[in-house]
Order: sequence, then structure tokens, then C-alpha cells
Amino acid sequence: MLSPTTAARIEMISNVVYRQVTSPVGVKPLHMTLFVPGTDSEKRPAIIFFPGGGFMSANKDQFLELRYALARAGFVVASAEYRTIPAKYPAPVEDAKAAVRYLRAHAKEFGIDPDKIGVLGGSAGGYVVKMLGTTNGEKGWDKGDNLNVSSDVQTVTSLFGISDILHISEGLGETKAKVYASRNASAIGHVDGSEPPFLLMHGSADNMVSPTQSAHLFKALKEKKVDAQYVLVKGAMHGNLPWVQQPVIDRVVKFFKEKLGTPSTAPSDKMML
Repeated sequence: MLSPTTAARIEMISNVVYRQVTSPVGVKPLHMTLFVPGTDSEKRPAIIFFPGGGFMSANKDQFLELRYALARAGFVVASAEYRTIPAKYPAPVEDAKAAVRYLRAHAKEFGIDPDKIGVLGGSAGGYVVKMLGTTNGEKGWDKGDNLNVSSDVQTVTSLFGISDILHISEGLGETKAKVYASRNASAIGHVDGSEPPFLLMHGSADNMVSPTQSAHLFKALKEKKVDAQYVLVKGAMHGNLPWVQQPVIDRVVKFFKEKLGTPSTAPSDKMML
């Protein structure tokens, strides 16, 4: 006979359609997959993960190690795809805000505390979550369903994401990028001091998105007295193995616990042999 443990039992709910958008070839459903821990009736904080992919793809099955660790810690964890090329800006941000609204509108169904929703993203997803956090309260981004609930988020963790499209090549030893964009498309252009807590993590050896992207946003947030942390991961490149190792995972889990509260876990079933 084995003794009962205190780890949460995790249910996976796959391919939930959180939004349908019209495209030139028809209606496109957008999906999320959820990890829902525990079997109790307690409301839990939720975290939505937005994947990277250079805005060419958005595979919601990325970063399984980190998502599972968050679910084991007691968070409801959703992983959401969003529109990519040929869709144009601001489609990814509109989709991400729709994902937040969907979870908030269905909070009771998934055992979520609607007042505690955080976001996490890597690379292009890191850009998306930076935009989510810096545009809290800006209603012009809300399109589609569940408009009766807020798309605001309570905390943000971005891994090696872009902050300033106008200076995307800074720190990479290149000339200024020929990017036709405005500060409206950059998180740094929206910082006004109303942002939720931020954790910005970047690799010191990233040669695709310079760590200056996160450093500049960190400085802008701190100048506005926002609760922000910046972690430079020594030797890490863009999305390579250090990002799925325990030190990074532990730091992310710790941050979400500090800012959203530590969820209690429901005991798993007793095992009898």
C-alpha cells in the first residue's frame, strides 16, 4: 500500500475553440489546450501561454515542461494559438485578448479565479504578452466575443520577446532596420505606469532578438514605478535548451506564485497495491 501524495491531479482539455475569425478562405477556429489541476471546488489563478514561431506559426504544444510545472504548482494553464502570417497586425494581439476574455467568461467552468489571470510567452509570444500587459485598459483592441468581460491581465512573463519594433536590430551589430511600424505596435510605446507586474527574461547570447529589447522595456517600466524584474540568463540563446531547464522553470513558477498567489493543491487518489 502506498501513501497518498499531495500532488494535484491534472486534467487536460484539448483543442477548446476560444475564437472563430473570418479569413479570405473561410472561418478559422482558434484553439487552446488547458491543464486543470485538482478536483476540489477552489478557484485557482490561471496562466495563458502564447507560443513563439516568428509570427509564421503558433504551435500551442511548445514549452510543455514549463506549462506542466505551472499546472503541478496548482495553476490552471491554457496554451493558445493565434493568427500568424498572412494575417496582419494587430491580429495576434486581438486574438490574445480574446483568449483572456474567453477564460474570464468561462472561469467557473474551469475553476478559475477571474481576478487572477497571468500571461506567459516566448519569442513572438513574448511580444504578444508584453503587448497585453502594456495595453491593459485600452478597449480598442477588444474584438469578437465576450466583450462584456475585461481582457486585462494581472501579471506578465515574457521570454526573449520584442519590445520595440522600430529598433528591432539594436544590439545585433546591424544598421537600423527598415521596419515600417509605429510605436502603437510596440509594447514600449504603451507604458504609462498602469501596467501589472512584469518578469522579463532574456538570454545574454541571443542573436535573434537582442536582450536590449527586454532591457529597454524594463527601464521604461521602472521609470513609471511599475513592479518589474529583468533576468538575463547567462549564455542562453534564442529558445535553446537553457529555457526548459529547472533554474528558468523555477524562476517563472516563483514569480507567478508571488504575483498571483500560491494555489493549494488537491490530493491525488490513494494508490492501493
